[in-house]
Amino acid sequence: MTVFLVVGAVGVVLLLVALVVGDVLDGALEGLSAGFFSTEALAGFLGALGFGGAIALETTGSTSIAVVVGLVLGVLLGWLAARASRFLHGDGEGDTVRTSDMLERIGSVVSAIPEGGFGVVSLSVGGHITRLNARSSVAVAAGTRVSVTQVISPTAVQVEPLFLP
Repeated sequence: MTVFLVVGAVGVVLLLVALVVGDVLDGALEGLSAGFFSTEALAGFLGALGFGGAIALETTGSTSIAVVVGLVLGVLLGWLAARASRFLHGDGEGDTVRTSDMLERIGSVVSAIPEGGFGVVSLSVGGHITRLNARSSVAVAAGTRVSVTQVISPTAVQVEPLFLP
């Protein structure tokens, strides 16, 4: 029983260290598919293996059953911890603003757009406030709400003023 409790305690200590130290420990296991073998997953596995095994040993009195129950619980909790960690950390895919994301977005003119020239608009794309050079077919005053109709370049867009009733 002592071995199971020590393994469970190691899992809890590892989780506490991971919370305090943060992502530093994830680098140590990076070569082993960091999504599954994350610090959180390893801590969940060890904690469930240790404490689940100790409970099973106390209940059944059989070391073999306790090891099997501990392993099953450890794998299950480790898998759940890895999934939760991957969900919370995200994949980074939504963090990047692409020029195609700017089409049909509504923004406001920061610097007036003269006829035939460029001004500046501010857009919110994917939670990021982005300022871009903007061109319009008509002169647009600062503060006017506009819609992006075309992406000219990564730093410039074509806009048209919104005429709201």
